[in-house]
Amino acid sequence: MVNVSVVIPTYNRRPLLERALLSVLAQSSPASEVIVVDDGSSDGTDELIGARYPQVRYFYQENRGVSSARNRGIRESAGEWIALLDSDDEWKPEKLARQSAALSEHPGFDLCHCEEDWVRAGVRVNQGARHAKSGGHILQRCLHLCVISPSAALVRRTVFNDIGLFDEDLPACEDYDFWLRFCSRRPVLFVDESLVIKHGGRDDQLSRRIEGLDRYRVRALAKLLHMGILEESDARAARRVMVEKARIFAAGARKRGRESEADEIIALVGAHEDGSR
Repeated sequence: MVNVSVVIPTYNRRPLLERALLSVLAQSSPASEVIVVDDGSSDGTDELIGARYPQVRYFYQENRGVSSARNRGIRESAGEWIALLDSDDEWKPEKLARQSAALSEHPGFDLCHCEEDWVRAGVRVNQGARHAKSGGHILQRCLHLCVISPSAALVRRTVFNDIGLFDEDLPACEDYDFWLRFCSRRPVLFVDESLVIKHGGRDDQLSRRIEGLDRYRVRALAKLLHMGILEESDARAARRVMVEKARIFAAGARKRGRESEADEIIALVGAHEDGSR
């Protein structure tokens, strides 16, 4: 078993957080430590942890967003590996054991993810083909949307030193941005077994609360291109996707009378558009 710190950011999700914690504590191969970062909750999350989970390391901060909370947990952790878990998801009991075994068999990898079950409003739903998970050099599969879920990821600590933490300037799509930065440099290890239950369909989720998510994906792609580390084929693919997403977002913004937002996103991609064809 690899040495694992579990990091769970949370905000006003007391009942869901308890479900997540119970799934961590039920692991057949226990984590070395469990960290909860409370991003300004007012629902008694602190009382829950204090009364029922004294073994959990609990940190409270004023509300700064999920990236800040994740980053705080990573900084406070001590494990060689960081297992991320969103507070509304849960793990199956063999999650850490299966991933640890895979990493022992393939020691050259710095990130391992796994298959997951999707549940919406309590009902199991099928993933679309575009969400199919895989391993290896998957950058071009990551360009259109997130194909790695935070709750399924086990990341070597040194990765955060090498490529940075989650971008706290992005109010959404911060995980998309992080996977782009990782997958542009390194391959990923994939365990083709469903070890995570990913819950969706609630109004408090970022994907439902924040409009125009593609604007943040465009920002992430522009940042990736600006780094100048991509091979030419990957750079061309990234530019194509960035331009496509920017045009779709701008068209929608103009329909809603948000001209300044449309102009801003088009200006962002202008320097890269000529190379996208």
